[in-house]
Amino acid sequence: MKLAYMQGRLSPMEDGRIQCFPVLQWREEFQRAVEAGIPAIEWIDDTYGATTNPLRTDDGIQELKQLMQKHNITIPSVCADTFMEEPLIRCTETQRTERIALLRFLLGQTQKIGARHIGIPLLDNSAIQTDAEMKQVVDALTQVLPDLERLSLELHLETSLDPDTFRQLLTLLDHPRIRVTYDTGNSAALGYDPRIEFAAYGSRIGSVHIKDRIKGGTTVKLGTGDTDFACVAVELSAINFDGLYTLQAAREDDRDEVSLLKEYREFAKQWTRDI
Repeated sequence: MKLAYMQGRLSPMEDGRIQCFPVLQWREEFQRAVEAGIPAIEWIDDTYGATTNPLRTDDGIQELKQLMQKHNITIPSVCADTFMEEPLIRCTETQRTERIALLRFLLGQTQKIGARHIGIPLLDNSAIQTDAEMKQVVDALTQVLPDLERLSLELHLETSLDPDTFRQLLTLLDHPRIRVTYDTGNSAALGYDPRIEFAAYGSRIGSVHIKDRIKGGTTVKLGTGDTDFACVAVELSAINFDGLYTLQAAREDDRDEVSLLKEYREFAKQWTRDI
């Protein structure tokens, strides 16, 4: 399987944030990934680390490449949490123009490190709530389609939309480089049936976030929540999924990050054995 972990999960929390770019220890995570036996990192770009994230500068890109080569770790994807914090909707036209320009910049930087896709979470603060907001998202993302083609990148969308509404969004963004990040835990928390989700847009799924959550509740240790991993495995097998899996599972206060990620790695391997 193509397995990565969500950046920051191999560092202590910073500023009380469950997920963020690890400003203090991002370099150290490369060695920890080796120790955890996970060969890839899903990199994070967010507002918290915007001024220090090496992804945003050419000098930083060179250092990233050196660390990747030294530790034999790849960065196949970038999670652009920036656009959850500063969304393409519920903003002024000037802000939207600036944010689209930032997305274009990040696409170029993403391509430089050899990543294959950039993910945009349309969740929580950036969740689509109205038809007008869906149109704004479609109009904004349509503008970067030439960039995706030129750079040979994909854009993966992660949303909280119900399956039928998500299918409508994807119909409006009918392009092979616009795909879906399927989050196992978020779907469980929202009470969605994987069979209905995959029937609606399974052919567009390009990446999977491995997570477990309680229905209507929070993220929990893999295998202890309401995610129907067996059902999801059947559906992934049916579409011959061969994309990236990213571990985005719950932290545990009494566990060191490396040992916990090792445990989650084994869970993922066991779960995907028959896919």
